[in-house]
Amino acid sequence: MRHIKLILLGVIVLMTALWVVAEPTAFQSTGFFAVRAAAVQYTGVIAMAAMSVAMILALRPRWPERWMGGLDKMYRLHKWLGITALVVAIVHWLWAQGPKWAVGWGLLERPARGARPPITNPVEAVFSGLRGAAEGVGEWAFYAAVLLIALALIRAVPYRLFYKIHGLLAVAYLVLVFHAVVLTRFSYWTAPVGWVMAILMASGTFAAGVVLLRRVGASRQVRGRIATLQYYPGVKALETVIEVPTGWPGHRPGQFAFAMSDTSEGPHPYTIASGWHAERPQITFITKELGDHTRRLREKLSVGQEVRIEGPYGCFTFDDDCRRQIWIGGGIGITPFIARMKHMALRGEAPDWPQGQSVDLFHATGDVDETALAKLAEDAAAADVRLHVLVSGRDGHLTGERIREAVPQWGAASIWFCGPAGFGAALRRDFAASGFPVDRRFHQELFEMR
Repeated sequence: MRHIKLILLGVIVLMTALWVVAEPTAFQSTGFFAVRAAAVQYTGVIAMAAMSVAMILALRPRWPERWMGGLDKMYRLHKWLGITALVVAIVHWLWAQGPKWAVGWGLLERPARGARPPITNPVEAVFSGLRGAAEGVGEWAFYAAVLLIALALIRAVPYRLFYKIHGLLAVAYLVLVFHAVVLTRFSYWTAPVGWVMAILMASGTFAAGVVLLRRVGASRQVRGRIATLQYYPGVKALETVIEVPTGWPGHRPGQFAFAMSDTSEGPHPYTIASGWHAERPQITFITKELGDHTRRLREKLSVGQEVRIEGPYGCFTFDDDCRRQIWIGGGIGITPFIARMKHMALRGEAPDWPQGQSVDLFHATGDVDETALAKLAEDAAAADVRLHVLVSGRDGHLTGERIREAVPQWGAASIWFCGPAGFGAALRRDFAASGFPVDRRFHQELFEMR
C-alpha cells in the first residue's frame, strides 16, 4: 500500500514540478482569465498523466510487479489513478466551461482580445486549425470517460458488463490524447513537461491499442482442458483441476492466474490452489459462489472443456526469513495456503524455506463442508502445519487476541492474510495497536481487480 501512495503522489508531484518549470509566471498571473488559462493547462496535464499511467498498467506489465508487491497492488494503483484522473478532469472541465457560463449569465465580462501575432511554425499552425475539433470531441470524450469510470467503480455492475464497457475507456482515452496534443500550450512541447507527456501518451496510446485488440497478456496465455470437477455443497465452492500440457511456465504457491472459459465473460482472476509439478502439469482453482459468474460455473463447466489460462501473477509467495509464520485464510481466502501446504508436503525433504520454520494456519469460515475440512486437515498434517479452524457460528469470530493467545511467539512471526478486505484491515489495525510491525511483516492479498 505504501508504494501505491508513493507512486500516485509521485506522478502528481513530478508533473506539477515540470509544469511549474514550463510556466514560471503562472503564480504571478493577474486577472481571472489569466488564472483560468493556467488552471486549464495544469489540470489537463495532471489528468492526462494519471490516465496515461493507468492505461499502461492495464496491460498487466510484469516489470514493476515485484517492486509494487504484486499485480493486485498494481490494480489498486490503476483504480486510484483512474479516480484521480476523473476528479481532476472534472475540475479541468469546470475551469474550461464555467467562465463561459458566467459570461453568458452576465456575471463575468470577457476581456477584449487584441490582434494575435501570426503563427510561423507550421506544426503550431496545424494545431491551431484543429482547436475547434479538439474541443468538441474532447468534451464528448470527457462525458464518456466520466460515465465509464463511474460504472467501473459501482460494484453492483456485473463483472461481465464491467468487462465489456471498461474496454471502451481505451477509445475515450485515444480521443482525449488528440484533445490534449492539440490544446496543450505549444511551448510545452519543447520543455521537459512536454517530453514526459509525449512519452506517457505514446505509451498509453500503444496500451489502448492492445486493449482494443484484446491482446492484453496474450504472450502469457496457454490453453488447458478441465480434467476434474468437484463441488463442495457445504461451502458452495467448486474445485476445478485443469491440465496445461504445454506452455505454462510454472507457478509458486500463493500466485494467481486469469482463467477464461467464456469469451463473453472475459478472464477472471483466481488464486491457484495447487503446487506445480512439471511432470504432472495441472492447475487447480477453487471458486466460491460469490457472484453471478461464480454461481453459474457449476452448470457451465464440464470435464474436457477448453479453458484459457494467463499468468502466473502475484507476490503473495511466503518469502521471508522468519522462523515462524502465521497464515490467516478467511473463507475462500484459504486457497493460497492450500497451494503452499501441498508444495511443502512435496518438498519436505528438501525445503526451500528457512530450516525449522513453523507455521500456524487459521481458517475462519461461516460455512462448513466436512469433506473440504477433512482435505484441509490432511494437507496441514502432510505439511506439518498447525491448523486452527474457527466456524463463526460455533466458535465465534477470529480476532487478533485469539491469534496471539494461540501463538505466544507472534511478535517474531510474519503474518500472511488472504480473505475479505475488511477482515484483513481490522486484523492489521489490531496487530499494529499491539506493536506489531505491520508495514514489514503483515502481508495481505488485495484480491479486488476492479
